[in-house]
Amino acid sequence: MKENRQLDIREDDLTGKAIIDLLREHLNNMHEITPPESVHALDLEGLRSPDITFWTAWEGDELLGCGALKELDSKTGEIKSMRTVDAHRRKGVASKILEHIIQEAKRRDYDCLYLETGSFPEFAPARALYARYGFEYRGPFAGYVKDPNSVFMAKKL
Repeated sequence: MKENRQLDIREDDLTGKAIIDLLREHLNNMHEITPPESVHALDLEGLRSPDITFWTAWEGDELLGCGALKELDSKTGEIKSMRTVDAHRRKGVASKILEHIIQEAKRRDYDCLYLETGSFPEFAPARALYARYGFEYRGPFAGYVKDPNSVFMAKKL
């Protein structure tokens, strides 16, 4: 992402080839790192659920990343499917998507945002990102169960 260009974050209908490919890569990667019973990433159909809003981040016609917000109830949401295209990692894309999701959660008047991510070293950058934005470690929520392969975090809004 060039510093002088604006990142375009927009709601996505999950039908474009670029996002379908990125989500396939995301799921494959989660299954490479995490035991099957601990993979909580959603597939395309799961992300098309009416309680999920999905966004993609673009620079021109190039997809840079994605993220989603699942409504758990009228006052809480869960961050889902945060992913940055490999070539654009460590360039602030995930921060911009996360900021967008947090702002949307505030607009919806949520009291709290939750998330589940992995406990393996490959997830350390994600955990550090969430901690920088005020997410704190907590126990399982919304039907998740204690799992040594998962980390649960929450942010009061």
